[in-house]
This record gives sequence, C-alpha cells and structure tokens, in this order.
Amino acid sequence: MKGFFVTFEGPDGAGKTTILSKLVNDFERKGQSVVATREPGGIVISEKIREIILNKSHTTMDARTEALLYAAARRQHLVEKVIPALEENKLVLCDRFIDSSLAYQGYARGIGIKDVLQMNEFAIHGVMPHLTLFFDITPERGLERIAENQERETNRLDLEHLDFHYEVYKGYKQVINMFPERIKVVNADQPIERVYMEVKEILKPYLQSML
Repeated sequence: MKGFFVTFEGPDGAGKTTILSKLVNDFERKGQSVVATREPGGIVISEKIREIILNKSHTTMDARTEALLYAAARRQHLVEKVIPALEENKLVLCDRFIDSSLAYQGYARGIGIKDVLQMNEFAIHGVMPHLTLFFDITPERGLERIAENQERETNRLDLEHLDFHYEVYKGYKQVINMFPERIKVVNADQPIERVYMEVKEILKPYLQSML
C-alpha cells in the first residue's frame, strides 16, 4: 500500500475531531485529496455497529462484547474504506483506531491490553497507522468541554464516572509507551489554534508536499 494512514486519539473532549476537520478543510482548499473517516463507523455496516455500541440504553453491555463489536466495526471499515484509499495512494485521516480499544476496553474495562491487542491484530491483519496523534488532556478538562459543547453527540461512554475516564487516560499512557515511534503527543489543553499549529508541525516531516 502506498498511501499514508494517520489516526487521531485521545480522551473524550480532547478536540481531535475538531482538529481533523480543520486539517481536511485546509487540504481541500489547496486542492489536496484526503479521506477523512471515523471509528467506530465510516461506512454503513460499521455505523450500524456504532449505534449499538454507543446507544445510551445499552448499559448492560458486557466489556468483551463491547471490545468484539469495536473490532468487528474496525475490520469492515478497513476492508471497505481505509485499505482501498491507501492502495490508491491517498492520505487517510481517521478519528480513533486500535489504540482506543487498547485504552478503553483493554485497560479501563480491565480486559487486558494484551488480550485486546491480540483480538484486534486478527481484525486489522497487519494494517497499522503510519502515525498517530495523541491529544493529551486531563479527563476533567475533556468532560468540561463536552458539557460546554451543545452540538456534540453524547453517548454511552459519556455516562461513565470520572474514575473510568481516568483509567482510560492511564491506559493511553501505557499504549504510548508501547508504541513510542508511532505515537506523537499533542498538548490539547490550549487554544484550538495553538493545538492546530502544533499538529501541523508534527505532520510536516511526513506530509511536507501537502502542508
């Protein structure tokens, strides 16, 4: 595959979706072709799985069921959207990917990062991001932003207690230590324009021709 695959990770409310959208707008203004997508979702089947996972009435969902559903949505999204785009030499920007599963289900849900990684290795079949941006913000600040943003969709994970979001944050820190070459940390607790400039600086060595 010839394209370049960038994933955006971070706690809820970190601002990664906003930054991804700004990047896409910039690229499109310059006439650059880019594929923007999200997980879970991005294509019809995966969006339907997303509705099941994030439905606020599904509070009895088992942790392993949740992890398996994320992996299933990821597999379908990869084969139907991400891999074809990469084979066409396109830049793919994806809001969340495998690291979310490792932090949320592997660590915070207590399944185990290794077990969730193994499950997802079956799903992705060797397709990993070339680069991952981790938007670093404390759970309190992230949840404050969610509360302030009336336009953002709220889902089942937003109903979790602060302790759960702290476990997610700790899980991400472990994942960063596992993949230090791939994951670059962005200070997300600053004005959006400064976050955006920091992201562009990180991307420059990889996407010099586009930026």
